Amino acid sequence: MTIDIMMPFYGDPVLLRDAVRSVVRQASDGWHLTVIDDHYPDPEPGRWVESLADPNVSYVRNPQNLGVTGNFQRSIELATADHVVIMGCDDIMRADYVAKMRALIDRYPDASYFQPGVAVIGADGRERMPLADRLKARLRPHTTAPTVLSGEPLAAGLLRGNWTYFPSICWRRDRLASYGFREEYGVVLDLALQLDIVLDGGTLALDDATTFEYRRHEASVSSWTATDGTRFAEEAALFAHTAQRCDDMGWHHAERAARRHWTSRLNAVTRLAAAAAHGDMAGIRSLMKHIVR
Repeated sequence: MTIDIMMPFYGDPVLLRDAVRSVVRQASDGWHLTVIDDHYPDPEPGRWVESLADPNVSYVRNPQNLGVTGNFQRSIELATADHVVIMGCDDIMRADYVAKMRALIDRYPDASYFQPGVAVIGADGRERMPLADRLKARLRPHTTAPTVLSGEPLAAGLLRGNWTYFPSICWRRDRLASYGFREEYGVVLDLALQLDIVLDGGTLALDDATTFEYRRHEASVSSWTATDGTRFAEEAALFAHTAQRCDDMGWHHAERAARRHWTSRLNAVTRLAAAAAHGDMAGIRSLMKHIVR
């Protein structure tokens, strides 16, 4: 079994090297890394990847900048293995990620996607736990052993608050290719994908063993767009659409979770101070609209 690890690159070359090295240092075989250079202006990061001369590492350069959604779709197109990870170019795989993920896949071969345990790190690589991640930890189902989640309970849980970490998730490629990433979403596209899968009968295999380090810093796409309200406009549209779908299915607990979306409102409250500090009146209005919506 091989796991394709796709790594779109459009960020810090130093962090890219750390991310790539973390994959190369896997204790288990059965992986292939593809770095997708989103037309970065400096060719040096690409030269460095190619200099590794590792048969398990490939480098692809986009002829033009595709952006976040475009690179995620490109990852699906380039992947050939049955299971795929779309890893952040600033994140870290612990050495046992592939081994434990392969064991989880063997245990639950029919699962649509797989969420391992995740540690959160800052720009300096040290573990940290900001408010958003403390909330994720509280919302995440707690189990004593690997388990499978599905149906309305999983959908309602994700709608109360998206406790998953997209770059750490391993997906069945056929499920990923069947749904893809919606063009109308630039930030919440991972939650939209999960909801499409779950509402269509898909399942999530969950393991609490921590094998991945997710880097949280204010320079991320999600942090920046949250301040000006873009993220919350996307979330509002997704919640409204999903609430109707859940109502049509008779999933009324999930429908209520979508309509209330209290953790999303709370997140908007925490962004008000940053918007005010930047004098971003349009952002403040957008955030307030989401809070009272």
